[in-house]
Amino acid sequence: MFAQFLNIIFSSIKLDKNLYSNNKFFGEAGIYFAGLIMILDGIAGAVAANSIVKTSIGISGLTAILTWFVWSIFIYVVGVKLFSDKETRVTFKKVLVAVGYAHAPGLLRFFAVTPDFVIPIIFLTQFWIFASLIIATKQVLNLKSSFKAFGIVFLSFLIIAFLSISFVMSRMDALPISTIS
Repeated sequence: MFAQFLNIIFSSIKLDKNLYSNNKFFGEAGIYFAGLIMILDGIAGAVAANSIVKTSIGISGLTAILTWFVWSIFIYVVGVKLFSDKETRVTFKKVLVAVGYAHAPGLLRFFAVTPDFVIPIIFLTQFWIFASLIIATKQVLNLKSSFKAFGIVFLSFLIIAFLSISFVMSRMDALPISTIS
């Protein structure tokens, strides 16, 4: 069981498209493996960020689970409901598991232990996750075009970014910011 989990992590890090086309990785344990990857990804991000700004490891793990669901919902809606190919027949659970697996490169953030390497490693792993999401989307949604998979992931990212910025901006009035007149 642990060997299969490590195989999933290393396959995702290597950007192996076979990970997402092999149904043995989407069995009963798949959802648990994907969830564990997401929790560890959140913790790794918090560990990396703690060298710059104090971050709650527990909150980061929970936020990673929320992020996992949000990414999965948008990739499913955009890729399956709005811009699907004729061969696209996939369940939400499979998209959810694939998105979780695609976040395995984020585990490399555990190696960002010195402040000089934190920002480069976070950016590198974020782009790596983005590439992994594109490969996962192409394989799981059975798309013919990598460009279409990129478009689905990028559009999902833009929606998430817009909603996140809107949420933060709506909370700006609630911040206790003193203005000097």
